[in-house]
Amino acid sequence: MQHPDDLAVDGNAVAGPLAEVFAVDVTSVRVTCNHCGATKPLADARAYVRGPGTVLRCAGCTSIVARFAQTRDAVWLDLRGSTAWQIRATH
Repeated sequence: MQHPDDLAVDGNAVAGPLAEVFAVDVTSVRVTCNHCGATKPLADARAYVRGPGTVLRCAGCTSIVARFAQTRDAVWLDLRGSTAWQIRATH
């Protein structure tokens, strides 16, 4: 019997597909709030941009749906407040 790990490859296999996903206009991405379950375009979220990073809050219940910060070397994403990000295919 084949072990599930025998079917796995390393994360490099998704570099192409993810590059397409992250190269879109994110304002049209539909985000589902982990707290209230509302699904709305990212453009509807309340963005707090004056801190050391950015906090996005749900337009419905004001719970945090995402946080991100950019440093000299990296971009940090925290998406724990959302259950899904629906990104339309560009092809």
